[in-house]
Amino acid sequence: MRRMLLAVVPAFAILACGGAKEDAAEGGAPEQGEAPAGATKVAEGGASIGGTVKFTGTAPANPKIDMNEEAACKAKHEGQATDPEFVVNDGNLANVFIYVKSGLPAGQTYTAPTSPVVLDQSGCLYKPRVFGVMTNQQIEIKNSDPVLHNIKAVPKENRGFNISQPTEGMKTMRTFAMREVVVPLECNVHSWMNAWVGVLDHPYFATSAPDGSFKISGLPAGTYEVEAWHEKLGTQTMQVTVAADEGKTQDITFAAK
Repeated sequence: MRRMLLAVVPAFAILACGGAKEDAAEGGAPEQGEAPAGATKVAEGGASIGGTVKFTGTAPANPKIDMNEEAACKAKHEGQATDPEFVVNDGNLANVFIYVKSGLPAGQTYTAPTSPVVLDQSGCLYKPRVFGVMTNQQIEIKNSDPVLHNIKAVPKENRGFNISQPTEGMKTMRTFAMREVVVPLECNVHSWMNAWVGVLDHPYFATSAPDGSFKISGLPAGTYEVEAWHEKLGTQTMQVTVAADEGKTQDITFAAK
């Protein structure tokens, strides 16, 4: 991926299918860019890193999606449906995954939340498009459309899966056992459907909301390597130092090419 220029504020502190074994389907959302339920940070300390992901320049036009053959999905969109590769609102960028890459206390282990993260399929799009889970945390994959969806995970480190959900209301639970940022998800039926999940062995991650905001809470005091990832703009890494109980504000800026 191409690396983009990162603008940081404030200046004194630098600072969110293949190989898959097929599985049978099982019967049985948050808005895009929002931090999904189940990803609540476990308080291990009193420090936090938060801010806004900003976008400068003109965002590329999102690709148009032809949903004429999926009337039920088309009806859920106002006007022309598009593939939301760039979600920019008033210069703020959504769907950026920000996480602590290294620097946590050695030997510390973390327990995954018992509540699942919900990945919904609605209007023939994944919602949320970008999200995070802890290793072994349940992902509830839900079909809210009255059409066939086929969900395919394409990891490099984890075991993949390939499941079908032919009817509305079906739910399937899946987990990832190993740390991996990020795992692509796609749909074999609708080629434009894509999502990405960051899998971590700790709870210190966030996804920027529609207004670009993010916050990683519960951090112990320390110096961390933090990475911000976007599906088209690549990754940026930065060093962040937080004191005990400090709430550090850090704005991140990606720029258009």
